[in-house]
Amino acid sequence: MKTIIRTYVCSLLAAIFTLPAMAQHITAGATLLEKSTIEPFVMEVTFDQTSHILFPATIRYVDLGGDYLTAGKAQDAPNVLRVKAAVRNFDVETNFSVITDDGIFYSFTVCYSPQPTALTYDLVKLRNFTHRQSSGTVLIEELGNHPPSLAGELLKAIYNKDKRIIRHISAEGYGIRFLLKGLYTHDGRFYFHTELRNTTAIPYSIDFITFTLVDKKLAKRAVAQEQPITPLRMYTPLLPVAAEGTGRNVFLLDQFTIADDKLLEIKIYEKNGARHQVLQVESTDLFGAKRIDQMHLKLKP
Repeated sequence: MKTIIRTYVCSLLAAIFTLPAMAQHITAGATLLEKSTIEPFVMEVTFDQTSHILFPATIRYVDLGGDYLTAGKAQDAPNVLRVKAAVRNFDVETNFSVITDDGIFYSFTVCYSPQPTALTYDLVKLRNFTHRQSSGTVLIEELGNHPPSLAGELLKAIYNKDKRIIRHISAEGYGIRFLLKGLYTHDGRFYFHTELRNTTAIPYSIDFITFTLVDKKLAKRAVAQEQPITPLRMYTPLLPVAAEGTGRNVFLLDQFTIADDKLLEIKIYEKNGARHQVLQVESTDLFGAKRIDQMHLKLKP
């Protein structure tokens, strides 16, 4: 009996002395968590009008906090989100979250107002501020552990440097010249820097660009032998190239190799036109890709 009482007293004393330490640990943990919170944007919505938010990148994910809101991407504008109240005069605070293709997480707190102070919000104008207010650590599935923000910086660095390191891969016809200016590699990914020169008086509207592995002997006629490769990212949208103008872009592709009997064809198609161009890349070109220095975002010689 004495042993039982002694054990109980010891346990009670241990609990008494441990609880303050546990409480202090929990408080410290809560303080750290508070420091890591993402400050939400605050906006008002109404039932009879639609609010629109313009994001700096394509919207990838939207999650609504409840049934008080309805939201969706605008048609043909993947960086524009439309939001409105699904219920009239709701009197509680709700929220929604957005993840964009560049790996940025946005949080919004929403209240109802019969007459919102604003109906359109342009986060593109607040790019630097939104990066401080939101989190840039979201990983996108197809990029694996390759942060979208880093991929974007590398695309930008190659585009801004605008250096031509490949001089033997080009196609020309109908007054259009299509070039592969550079091929770079970083962390198991390839970056293709292309340029289109339009020497005619007719603008060149790009319909789409394809990257396809084909057999060398059948490259011109065997569609069944084609193996498409989908780019993970491109630096700019496929904008029209003005008359007597030049347009460039940088494409991010996942790692792949080319067998000696195959080619990589990069085809650019003109919208409502026939001035299509084709580049052919061989295995030796791929293995000669230049490495990128991540720390300084410079291209290694």
